[in-house]
Amino acid sequence: MRDSLRGKQSANPDFAQSVAVKALAFIAADSERLARFLNLTGLGPHNLRTAAADPAFLASVLDYLAADEALLVAFAADAGLKPEAVARAREFLRGPAADEP
Repeated sequence: MRDSLRGKQSANPDFAQSVAVKALAFIAADSERLARFLNLTGLGPHNLRTAAADPAFLASVLDYLAADEALLVAFAADAGLKPEAVARAREFLRGPAADEP
């Protein structure tokens, strides 16, 4: 998987969604990380898959990573990405800020 993302580190819909889905898988791969994420989001295993289909939720997954630099760096390394590429994917999914034209 790392190779397929490495060449696509620009912000586009497919890249951004792929990064977010991989981030969710990264979180889910560790029971402690997953428990913390589920506690903070209020989601459970029964509705996590449904939530993952929502682009706004995918943006929130990357928001969650961005709030914890160590977690962001660990994910980026695991995915073979630069943290900046994860940040670009996050911004793409979130859309323009409310104060931007």
